[in-house]
Amino acid sequence: MKKLLTLLFVAFCAMGLNAQEKSLYEELSGVKKKTDKFNLYMNMNGSFDAMFNDNGFDYGKFNMRQLRIEAKGNVNEWLSYRWRQRLNRPNNGGDNIDNLPTSIDIAGIGVKLGDKFSIFAGKQCAAYGGFEFDANPIEIYEYSDMIEYMNNFMTGINIGYDFMEGQQLNFQVLNSLNGDFYSMYGNFGLEKDIFGNDVIVATPSKLPLVYTLNWNGNFANVYKTRWSASLMSQAEGKNLYYFALGNELTLGKFNMYLDFMYSNDAIDRGGIVTNIVGTQNGHNILDASYFSIVTKLNYRFAEKWNVFVKGMYETASIEGGEQRHYNSEDNVTRIIRPGQYRTSLGYLGGIEYYPMESNLHFFLTYVGRHYIYNEARVNKADYSTNRVSVGFIYQLPMF
Repeated sequence: MKKLLTLLFVAFCAMGLNAQEKSLYEELSGVKKKTDKFNLYMNMNGSFDAMFNDNGFDYGKFNMRQLRIEAKGNVNEWLSYRWRQRLNRPNNGGDNIDNLPTSIDIAGIGVKLGDKFSIFAGKQCAAYGGFEFDANPIEIYEYSDMIEYMNNFMTGINIGYDFMEGQQLNFQVLNSLNGDFYSMYGNFGLEKDIFGNDVIVATPSKLPLVYTLNWNGNFANVYKTRWSASLMSQAEGKNLYYFALGNELTLGKFNMYLDFMYSNDAIDRGGIVTNIVGTQNGHNILDASYFSIVTKLNYRFAEKWNVFVKGMYETASIEGGEQRHYNSEDNVTRIIRPGQYRTSLGYLGGIEYYPMESNLHFFLTYVGRHYIYNEARVNKADYSTNRVSVGFIYQLPMF
């Protein structure tokens, strides 16, 4: 197996040694593209993955982790557009509140209003901040739990203000849902109080929106920021608060980012804590909170070679008072107490080879995760997962 992985890695590298940065259209037709009105890309992240758990080797498989098609361009000096869709996700969602399938990440137009103001209207990525979150998904070998369980492609409007060179503020208003309330949070139905009476836990919001203020800063291409604060209406009288502080430092061949993220969910939007405590309906834990620290360090030790390490530290907790959840399956009311329920650790390392001036690169990487449960809160055993992957990442310019 080691010899096979080595041969695959070398073969992938050799494929692009003499390639030039041209679109597939230019390579096949020999005609140089002379317009920026239409650009078509295929975003790919594919690999062979060897999976391990606490008992040793589990299984191996070829995996196309990311496959997206993207079109964007500038119609004129003030009007642009962008569309991106995931090809390895079902194209459903006719009943979604924005009438768009969830496979579409981005679909909208950009309008430039002078030198300082800009607008993007349509489906888009929430401007949540942080450099892991801001990266092209094909570049991520393993997301933090916070982002992996986040629902972040929604429809609305973003207003950008370049208040000085290298400094931009964004104010964004998006739908907080794709489908309806119950498809996002599950059927809350009725819970039981301490006396066995029916209690309505939550009712859908009449304005299910998320509001985000984002600061993107650039200080001489040495230090950059992706900071944000968000308020989301989850249900009537129940809000989610999200904060992200993303920081990036570049010093010659060395680059790193450090992200801090915190979320306080009146309703457990990601469902991590709900899944840990094992209550009904997927998201019905109230006052869930999550905290994440993510850092990645890169060193371009040669023109075409890069090494990296990445670390993640995350906690999943319940705040507020004691909760009682009635489970109709076993006719038992569970008492859920506040506190920290899980700590998760992530550790990655790898090497990348860039044969061309474009972002095509071949990689060999290790990904490890370790989950630690609070024995005083939940009866679950700690466990670890490990993965070794060899593959390629490429934003292929097709036209």
